[in-house]
Amino acid sequence: MIKKIVLAGGCFWGMEDLIRKQIGIINTDVVYAGGQIESPTYENHRGYTEAVLIEYNDEQTTFENLLDFFFQIHDPSTYNQQGNDIGESYKSIIFYNDDQEMNEAKDFIQIVNASNRWPGPVMTELKRLDMDKVYKAEEYHQDYLMKTPKGYTCHYLREGGSYLKI
Repeated sequence: MIKKIVLAGGCFWGMEDLIRKQIGIINTDVVYAGGQIESPTYENHRGYTEAVLIEYNDEQTTFENLLDFFFQIHDPSTYNQQGNDIGESYKSIIFYNDDQEMNEAKDFIQIVNASNRWPGPVMTELKRLDMDKVYKAEEYHQDYLMKTPKGYTCHYLREGGSYLKI
C-alpha cells in the first residue's frame, strides 16, 4: 500500500536528496507545510516549514524506519535551525496522519532522547498532517541537488547509525 508522510528538518533540498534514495520510497516532493496563507512561495511562506512529502510503499519500509532515518540526517535538538539556516522555515516537524503515527513518533522521540547523541533534548514538533496546508514548492526547488550536484546542503548521515539498534 502506498502511504504519505511529511517531514521537516531544515532546508528541504538536502532532506529530499537523502530520503529519495531509501528503500521503499516511491516519490518525494519538496513542499511548504503547516502554514496559514494560500499558495505560499519561496519569497512568501511565513508560517510554513520547508518539508518533504514522501510517498512510500509500506510493504518495503515502515513509518518507524522513515523516522529512524529522519533523525539520523538532521539535528533535532536545534529550534528553528539546521546548519546555517535559521528561522521558522527550518524547524523540525513530523506531520503525522493519525493517532497511531502520533504515538509512534512520540515513542521514537523518547528513543532519540535516551540515545544522548544530541547536545540537548529533541525539539521536533508533532503536527497532524493537513494536506490542504501542504503546497508543492517551485519547480526549481524540486530535485535541486540532482540538478545542482555541488549545491548547498546541511544534511548528512550522522554517526551512530540506526536508533532501532540501541
